Amino acid sequence: MDRRRAIRGRGITKCFGEVVALDGVDLDVARGQIHGLVGPNGAGKTTLLGLLLGLAVADKGRLEILGTAVGRGPAAVDGVAGFVDGPGLYPSLTARQNLAALAALYGRDAKTMPIDEALDQVGLTDVADDRAGGFSLGMRQRLGLAAALLTRPRLLVLDEPSNGLDPAGKQHVHGVLTGLASNGTSVVLSSHRMDDLEALCSEVTILNTGRVVFSGPLSKLAAEHRELDYRLVTSDPAQARRLAGETAGIVVKEQPGSEHLVVRALVPALDALVVRLVQGGVALRELAPVVSPLEAAFLALTEQPEAGA
Repeated sequence: MDRRRAIRGRGITKCFGEVVALDGVDLDVARGQIHGLVGPNGAGKTTLLGLLLGLAVADKGRLEILGTAVGRGPAAVDGVAGFVDGPGLYPSLTARQNLAALAALYGRDAKTMPIDEALDQVGLTDVADDRAGGFSLGMRQRLGLAAALLTRPRLLVLDEPSNGLDPAGKQHVHGVLTGLASNGTSVVLSSHRMDDLEALCSEVTILNTGRVVFSGPLSKLAAEHRELDYRLVTSDPAQARRLAGETAGIVVKEQPGSEHLVVRALVPALDALVVRLVQGGVALRELAPVVSPLEAAFLALTEQPEAGA
């Protein structure tokens, strides 16, 4: 067993009747890593998260979690916490009472559990005595995260943790997750928010129809991917267009009436264009992918139509 990895899965297969939800999936997550799980609806993400949480078992393959080989009966490995398909809460109970009820399910006295610490960690101290039934979606997500943190897990498994969060709430949750990872907790999170995954994750696994179509660092994904469209805003659009047209490997995309320029290129050609702009006295005010590298790769690898296509 590899003690350096929080998760090691090989050939994981799970079927529901004739439906193959996971088909020979390999998964590696290092300790202290935030690992993203990406894929279209029906790709197998929820099934895989359920296996990690001990809610189901694989039909075939090997799975080790926190150095423990997972057996053939549903059972959560000690040190794992999280939620899938949204956190389960008691709407008639307050936030604090929900966590106390969870402590009771663990067979623990609520007084010995870090309930107030967990509420403070997710920014819910001010509403700790409000009923969860009146919480917004984002507040329920944060309470679910507090419930997962109650046992101080070594592996945190989260399904769409940013659902319903406003910008401040999202920033707060991001801070919690990065702080946990820096202290050695591994995090696996599924999300349709590519900006969240790019901000948080060092590695991602992309699933499509139950199979892994990519797994590895985001930097490798961007480097291996096809050309991207980039938006350029400069001090001299006409001169920038002329220089772009003269640079090898750059394709200028027509944007009638627009003051900005959109080009399609690989990174080396884009670098060459930036050098030419600077040498030509053209100030570069903005340079960004029209679609993020992760989103572009996701669309290409899962054969999803790009926006506007």
